[in-house]
Amino acid sequence: HEQLLKIMEERMMDVEQKLRLVKRLLQDKVNQLKEQLSKNTKADAMVKDLYVENAQLLKALEMTEQRQKTAERKNYLLEEKIANLNRIVKNLASPSFN
Repeated sequence: HEQLLKIMEERMMDVEQKLRLVKRLLQDKVNQLKEQLSKNTKADAMVKDLYVENAQLLKALEMTEQRQKTAERKNYLLEEKIANLNRIVKNLASPSFN
C-alpha cells in the first residue's frame, strides 16, 4: 500500500512539474503573440499612413501634370504669336527697304 502511495505521489509530482513547464511555455507563447500583435498593429497604422500619403502624392502629381499641359499649350500659343509677329514685322520692314 505504502509503495503504491509513493508511486502515485511521484507520478503526481511529475505531472505537476510537466504542467508547470507547459504553463511556462504557454505564457511565453502568449507574450510572443502579444508582441507580434503590437508590431502588426504598428505596421498596419504605417500602411494606412502610407496609403493616405500615396493618395495625396498621386493627386499632387495629377495637378502638376495638368499644370504642365496648360503651360505647354500656352507656350505653343506664344510661339505661334511670336512667329506671326515676326512675319508681320518682316512684311512691314520689307516694303520700307524697297
